[in-house]
Amino acid sequence: MLSFRLLLPLSLSLLLSLSVCGHAASAPERPNIVLLMGDDHGWDETGYNGHPYLKTPVLDEIARTGLRLDRFYSGGASCSPTRATVMNGRHHHRSGTFAPGWSTRPQEITVAQLLRDAGYATGHFGKWHLGPVKASSPTNPGAMGFDTWLSHDNFFELDPSFSRNGGPPQVIKGESSAIIIAEAIRTIDAARRAGKPFFIVVWFGSPHEPYQALPQDLALYDNLPTTFANRQVKLTSNTTGRNTTRLQRDVLRERFAEITAMDRSIGQLRNHLGTVGLRANTLLWYCGDNGTPQEAVATVPFRNHKGSLYEGGIRVPGLIEWPAKISRPRATDVNAVTSDILPTLCDLVGRPLPHRPLDGLSLRALLDGTMAERTAPICFWDDAIARHSGAKPYLDPELQKGTTPLVKLGPDGTATRDFKNYHHHEILPQDFAGPRAVVGNRYKLVVDGTKGSGRELFDLRADPAEKNNLIATHAAEAEKLAAVLQTWQRSVLESLTGADYR
Repeated sequence: MLSFRLLLPLSLSLLLSLSVCGHAASAPERPNIVLLMGDDHGWDETGYNGHPYLKTPVLDEIARTGLRLDRFYSGGASCSPTRATVMNGRHHHRSGTFAPGWSTRPQEITVAQLLRDAGYATGHFGKWHLGPVKASSPTNPGAMGFDTWLSHDNFFELDPSFSRNGGPPQVIKGESSAIIIAEAIRTIDAARRAGKPFFIVVWFGSPHEPYQALPQDLALYDNLPTTFANRQVKLTSNTTGRNTTRLQRDVLRERFAEITAMDRSIGQLRNHLGTVGLRANTLLWYCGDNGTPQEAVATVPFRNHKGSLYEGGIRVPGLIEWPAKISRPRATDVNAVTSDILPTLCDLVGRPLPHRPLDGLSLRALLDGTMAERTAPICFWDDAIARHSGAKPYLDPELQKGTTPLVKLGPDGTATRDFKNYHHHEILPQDFAGPRAVVGNRYKLVVDGTKGSGRELFDLRADPAEKNNLIATHAAEAEKLAAVLQTWQRSVLESLTGADYR
């Protein structure tokens, strides 16, 4: 059988064979790096993307002064999968992180490990969701490359419960976005005193449901259109922790207030960086982890929502600010994805890439203003790989038990969440099934995007809402993308068997 590398388009094959990032960077040139991610924050839910009601002045300012990524994608259609792509630069199926609540694997090489080895101080704050955050977990933030962390196994609301460096959960009173930004600032200041560059990851709990917000933020959305009250939506009750039904207008008021609070906390971070003279050489990268969830769909211009491989499930806000290098505001329609983060940061600091298949590519040329289009398509695959009969847990189930409580109760009535991951020793024909998609510079092929839908081809430049299926008139284009997708799936499944770790 031909290898995945031999069957790939030349540009992607070269990417996967690189052992060293193309540009070295001396220590004084290395940027400080802050990655920020909203939880369930959809593409249109910002002022700069034209939302008619939301107030996001800080994100809007970054969009006006930095690099606006108009075609930015989450690597997965839900939270844990996308977070794996950020950490590893690889599709989440490679590490068995199929869906929310599936952990990563300890053998994965993370961007935090690579930057820590390059001399960066590293810290994680907020939602982790790649395994438990307790000290005994082999996939906690510390095990995956972070010097310090104040983190939660899953999502959180006001007065959140966090684990500090793997210790027992502790409740911290206050608005959650402000709490984790304050922790990030403390770590930044410690790194500055030590004369070290920093790599900070802040993964907000907002605006994931159930929604809780401060009165001052709620008041901004008292006058949402009454038409939003014509629909009942399902979400979690803050009182019972179980499903309830409410008017969408009330739900959106709370959700929008959470987004505004998150936006304000990002402003607090930027202001602090400016005060201590670090803002110019700090690369700040903001994105969402998936599209808008179903209960909040009201103004989304794309097809479908969170959990889907149509644009409504994977197009998210994307912004990069780095005043020392991006001195003039720009917007780009080049396709980019969360798995690009690791190779991009490696390239910027001159670190070797891991010797294993990556699914992202460096966006350094995009930051320089010299990338006109992406050199390889982006492939997506939803959580459809079934656990093989008799498959053994990848990690001791005791190590996969979560400790940090959340408002939403699990199916068994508990307030904590456990994780899972399984060995996958062989590749079976049924493993290639499930919703999947490949996005080229113009066309997007979706396979089994909805039950029984088969193949769909869309011209995203002319039809971003994916209304017109061109499969009958553009068969050759569809076949070309299908071949890329099939070859890529084989590579992903080989990684899933653990081949990359041997």
